[in-house]
Amino acid sequence: MRLRTLQDVFAYAQTEGVELRLDATEIQVRRPLAGRGGRRAFASGKKEQNTMKATVVADHRGRTLWTDAMRPGRMHDATAVRTEGIDACFRHFPDVEVLLDDGYLGLRRDHPGKAITPPRTPNKSALPEFHERWKHHRHTHSSDRITVEHALADHKRWKQLVRWTHRRENLPATYRAIAGLVSDRTAHT
Repeated sequence: MRLRTLQDVFAYAQTEGVELRLDATEIQVRRPLAGRGGRRAFASGKKEQNTMKATVVADHRGRTLWTDAMRPGRMHDATAVRTEGIDACFRHFPDVEVLLDDGYLGLRRDHPGKAITPPRTPNKSALPEFHERWKHHRHTHSSDRITVEHALADHKRWKQLVRWTHRRENLPATYRAIAGLVSDRTAHT
């Protein structure tokens, strides 16, 4: 089964009752030439390198279901989700839940119960049982999300995605091809 569009992924998740996992990964790219427009767009604040980010949606078994959105490394993850149409899919597929990390707190606010992020840290003056409950919930959330991290790690095992040395315009097609190969391999294991 091939899920080509983001709407296909959300429709599949709603029909089959699958809880999705979404995350982004950064791939180091060459720095744009001096004097070219948009040079600062690739400078990532997190890695302090020139990067491009890929958004990946995986299922509970770690299979890559969708990856199509490549963007400059400077763009925040939540902003990318809104521009890629994932935000709109939450409205059209109300029964789909997506596990996210802390980078998507705005989505949790906009789509309560659908965009699920880790619980917020309790106040320092909170009772010890609140801190213990927070640790337990955070660990549970992290354990549920680990499959998307494994999917991203499978992609990064390919040498080309550790550091992209070719033209940036060719990276999205290569990333999709590698993600497809990895997804096919994990579907049969």
